[in-house]
Amino acid sequence: MRKHRTLALVILLALSSGILHAQNSQQDKMKKCNSEANAKHLKGDERKNFMSTCLSAKAEEPAGTMSQQDKMKKCNAEANDKHLKGDERKSFMSSCLSSAK
Repeated sequence: MRKHRTLALVILLALSSGILHAQNSQQDKMKKCNSEANAKHLKGDERKNFMSTCLSAKAEEPAGTMSQQDKMKKCNAEANDKHLKGDERKSFMSSCLSSAK
């Protein structure tokens, strides 16, 4: 019984830290967009439109990096082109995903 409580507590802590991180990143985005709107002296509908666009924009990725999804697509396409199967494919995908930039 005690193990179940401990496990439940660990799960709750992990979930709450993820939620807090998401909230903090959203707060950071809001601060950034607000300061940009203030710098541009936007008011009324112009400000609303700018804030909507700014807050819905994806976070900028550093130049030269690929998202995990893009890496997966690229590596899958290469593995398909090479007609890889089984362990050979697993090995290729592992090395491809770790080296893809």
